[in-house]
Amino acid sequence: MSAVAKRLKDGVLVPAVLSAAGVWALAASLRHGPADGFFWLLLLAFWLVAWQLTARLAALSPHRPLAARLVGVAVPALFGATLLILWEFVVRGLEVPSVLLPPPSAIGARIANSLPVLWADFRQTYLKAVVAGYLIGCGSGFLAAILVDRSPFLRRGFLPVGNLVSALPIIGIAPVMVMWFGFDWPSKAAVVVVMTFFPMLVNTLAGLAVAGPMERDLMRTYAASDAQSLLKLRLPAALPFVFNALKINSTLALIGAIVAEFFGTPIVGMGFRISAEIGRMNTDMVWAEIAVAALAGSVSYGILSVVERLSTFWHPSYRAR
Repeated sequence: MSAVAKRLKDGVLVPAVLSAAGVWALAASLRHGPADGFFWLLLLAFWLVAWQLTARLAALSPHRPLAARLVGVAVPALFGATLLILWEFVVRGLEVPSVLLPPPSAIGARIANSLPVLWADFRQTYLKAVVAGYLIGCGSGFLAAILVDRSPFLRRGFLPVGNLVSALPIIGIAPVMVMWFGFDWPSKAAVVVVMTFFPMLVNTLAGLAVAGPMERDLMRTYAASDAQSLLKLRLPAALPFVFNALKINSTLALIGAIVAEFFGTPIVGMGFRISAEIGRMNTDMVWAEIAVAALAGSVSYGILSVVERLSTFWHPSYRAR
């Protein structure tokens, strides 16, 4: 048995069994009556054991890549599951009204019973507005950065205006875009374009300036043209900055589209559903939409992180790991 497997068996197996037993005991305690002092002692003991389990998993350092990746996934998954369990039992133990904060089980049941509605909202907000606005905003910001980088006039004249526009609040932009482009998804995509354009522009410009004088002089000694220097030196060096902007914009785009739907939309969309259901006190449906939005944003961020790792494997931040 390897050292890591022995540590896993000795240091993780017992806390895992105790955590599972604690969840069963907490559920049984609530079934037999309202929360009492014993219930809260059980909950505290569960939290301490789950904390130890997560800490011991995080301390593992397996040498095999697959095992390291499994541990890297297990730690945040276990931490998230612990938070959900604590949320569930604290809400039920304190008998918090579902209007104020529903338990995760109620939110999960609402998601399971409202899949057609959630899918329609996801398609309207994410697949239409967010994807279109994200691609247009990031793509145009990237191309604009290349043009601004080659023109001192644009750098001095365009960037201050860009900083001013990027500081505009969403609640000020969204009604204007709805008036310009209508109530359907194009107006939300326009808000996303405004929100994602300037982060991409600024980050790409910073990345294009990373290549130092020695590298540029080397390209000149090879008689490389400006286009060759851009494609083979400056753009590869700027990739970490570009991916930073892409990851930042993946969350900004979803936030912008949802907020924009508060100011006018057809009777479908995540923002519309959140606004309508909170007015009806259907808090579980609001949290279901929030959960779908959070999952979509996390998956987008994760995909971009994987693509970044594959594209910038040469970067020192990855080679040092």
